[in-house]
Amino acid sequence: VINGASGGVGSAAIQLCRLRGARVIAIASASKADLLRQLGADQVIDRNAPDLEQAIRDAAGGAVEVALDVVGGNSFMPLVNALCQGGRYSSSGSIAGPLVEFDLRQLVYKDLQLTGATIVPPGTMLRLVRLIEQDLLRPLLAQSFALKDLGKAQETFMQKQHVGNIVVET
Repeated sequence: VINGASGGVGSAAIQLCRLRGARVIAIASASKADLLRQLGADQVIDRNAPDLEQAIRDAAGGAVEVALDVVGGNSFMPLVNALCQGGRYSSSGSIAGPLVEFDLRQLVYKDLQLTGATIVPPGTMLRLVRLIEQDLLRPLLAQSFALKDLGKAQETFMQKQHVGNIVVET
């Protein structure tokens, strides 16, 4: 399951997971569902679902093995709760808030692996570039802004109407 699937990281994660043969459940605004399915998501859950954990379990037919998250905040525990025994959670952002409430029993009794993901091993970027060159990975450019329009770029990002990356050029 990928939370924040419509952003630059999330849209790349959908494609990379599909390349590994994973069944992908994306979490994003309902209005972005068609594009996320075109990218390779098998199912899309509305990020405003009243019971996110149950929506994940329903979409997966049970617990999930992996949760990738760039959102954090109130969606953290539903993702963790939806993980199976030995499941893995990885975060590369916290756009909905960096502080979360966490039930340690989920970690202990389900033997979960929780990781952060910002520093990548050497060679990762070269492998990504090769996937792009082979047309196996398609980075999405939602919009580009000049550096002088940084404020406008931030406003656009916060409106959450885009799919893909917002780029600020110098």
